[in-house]
Amino acid sequence: MRNFLKAGCFATCFYIFISCNTTRSSKAPNDINSDLYQLVWSDEFDGHGSPDTTKWSFENGFVRNEEHQWYQQQNAWQQNGLLVIEARKELRQNPVYKRGSHDWRHARPNIEFTSASINTSGKYSWLYGRFVMRGKINISDGLWPAWWTLGTQGQWPANGEIDIMEYYRRMLLANIASLGADNKPAWFTITKSVDSLGGTKWAAKFHVWRMDWDENQISLYLDDVLMNRVELAKLVNHDGSGINAFNQPHYMLLNLALGGQNGGSLVNTDFPNRFVIDYVRVYQKKKDQQKNSNMENHIGK
Repeated sequence: MRNFLKAGCFATCFYIFISCNTTRSSKAPNDINSDLYQLVWSDEFDGHGSPDTTKWSFENGFVRNEEHQWYQQQNAWQQNGLLVIEARKELRQNPVYKRGSHDWRHARPNIEFTSASINTSGKYSWLYGRFVMRGKINISDGLWPAWWTLGTQGQWPANGEIDIMEYYRRMLLANIASLGADNKPAWFTITKSVDSLGGTKWAAKFHVWRMDWDENQISLYLDDVLMNRVELAKLVNHDGSGINAFNQPHYMLLNLALGGQNGGSLVNTDFPNRFVIDYVRVYQKKKDQQKNSNMENHIGK
């Protein structure tokens, strides 16, 4: 995500629609060639209630990008084999409000929207691999769902960012960011109009996003169609350090943001709204598993 950063009858119809269209896959997709890859981490979201806290942490409050939502844990839960991240329109006082503050987090007297953001920071991170997520996004105005990664070491953007799935303003994005000149992010971005894929009909179905990441390049896919590919050699930070943030472990994030610097207007958007995830899986080649093990041992010393 860049810059690391109506009710009544409609509500009833919305939930009927969601329940009819959030069925999980009946069988695992062809994620891997088992001769090359091995599953090293996954969440199939088969539990009940809150996401597994041994795998996920929760962001809280106003976090980044001047976004409209207040993140809170209760807006994410497991249901019928799916993870639901729900954005709601609800009004209450902002507990961190400070009169006269110029900080956007403190300048807002009220919370007007809530949502959830979960991540594996401090619990799980990976160097290289195949990352797969099957999910469904709503493409209403102002919504900004994303599945992305950040490097475990360094300040953004020097730690590196990969947006495997990002959506806003009728566009699907596949982004990679490193540190560019003048301490600004250098973006390697490909966008695709969601209308070119079928618009709301496309969005009514589940889709599979994938990243293949190795020591040579990062490739981002949507439903097995290549969206973006960048060689790691192009991603060295431009600060003279020679550091490449994509030769270090990254942790992942799942969130549904609203408005802010990129999301757009929420004036015509109905709530509640959902980002629904069937599963997230991480595979690695055996040689990369050994690299991860060696790096974890080194970091721990």
